[in-house]
Amino acid sequence: MASKVLEYQKKSLPQSMNKLGWILLVVGAIAGAAAFYLDTTRALYNYLIVYMFIMSIAVGSLFLIALEYVAGADWSVPLRRLVEFFAALIPVMFILVIPLLLNIHTLFHWSHAEAVSTDAILQGKSAYLNSTFFIIRVFGILIVWTLFYLLFTRNSMKQDITKDQKLTKHNILFSAIFIPVFAITITISSIDWMMSLEPHWFSTIFGVYYFSGTFLAALAALTLAVIFLNEKGVFGKLLIPDHLYSLGALQFVFINFWGYIAFSQYLLIWYADLPEETVWFLHRWEGGWVIVSILLIFVHFVVPYAVLLSQPAKMDPKRLKFASIWILFAHLLDLYWLIMPNMSSGKEGSVPFGWIELVFPVALVGLIIVVFTMRAKNKNIIPIGDPKIERGLDFHL
Repeated sequence: MASKVLEYQKKSLPQSMNKLGWILLVVGAIAGAAAFYLDTTRALYNYLIVYMFIMSIAVGSLFLIALEYVAGADWSVPLRRLVEFFAALIPVMFILVIPLLLNIHTLFHWSHAEAVSTDAILQGKSAYLNSTFFIIRVFGILIVWTLFYLLFTRNSMKQDITKDQKLTKHNILFSAIFIPVFAITITISSIDWMMSLEPHWFSTIFGVYYFSGTFLAALAALTLAVIFLNEKGVFGKLLIPDHLYSLGALQFVFINFWGYIAFSQYLLIWYADLPEETVWFLHRWEGGWVIVSILLIFVHFVVPYAVLLSQPAKMDPKRLKFASIWILFAHLLDLYWLIMPNMSSGKEGSVPFGWIELVFPVALVGLIIVVFTMRAKNKNIIPIGDPKIERGLDFHL
């Protein structure tokens, strides 16, 4: 094995990281349970926001794995193991989805037979929007994602021991299959869980919109983990500024991509001026939602764009750490903007915000840290058996 890989020594993650995760998870879970007791509907909508955020990190990470294999990238190979740890959230989603499925009637107007019977639009969509088919889609998609997650990670971990290059070829093949599957399943999931909250409305670009935020959030989570663990000496001296630059440049690209898709969706609906399409944006331009809508433009696009615009910023750990945390918050705000107006519909544009909106993100952060640290326990932090690992460590722009 080449010299840089020989320099690598397996190190445990900081114990404080695991403790912090459990504290946040327990505190957030207890407070979340109290929220469900005091205001079930409001808690459910906030829980849905958290569920979609976890989906973004988990499935977005799985897409990052597949993208690396298909693209044949070298620079990201030393970082791929961290992405695999984030993708471990996918099996957990089988448990997390249960409270939502038990409360379909609270969340979704189309799930009420009496509503469908008097609504011609819902009757036309009833073959797709019905509780039975909805549940089948949810579990079918989770099973597909879990299958690919197990295939990718099993081969990757096994390669650490066997050094068998055929395992990389297998994962490239699985990745080529997964990418179109990912495009379909992430679109269906975004339509099912968010767009169908307002079942009269539709957008042909909604799936791409959610994907853009999903990929950006997964990338920000990876960047934050890389910088934090590198500062703690987990990587030793294996990573160089060029690795950080690649992460920063990719973040910058997808900040622009999200802005382009978001503007395109708005422009197409504004230009067509069809009542069945414009109503969705009108709800978000009423009352306090005007402030949230304008704020989203600055939080999700203007600020991170300005922070990462210069070349030095893309390899500055402090600047990248700030940008990554900011992007993750921006994605949470985006999901809040997509989901929460449906709960406050008919209440003159009221924007619900209080302790209930704060406790669920606390549990969210705790859960991500706990799953990440548990999956990383006794594992190599880099894929030492990958045939491209040396080129990845020697990467220079």
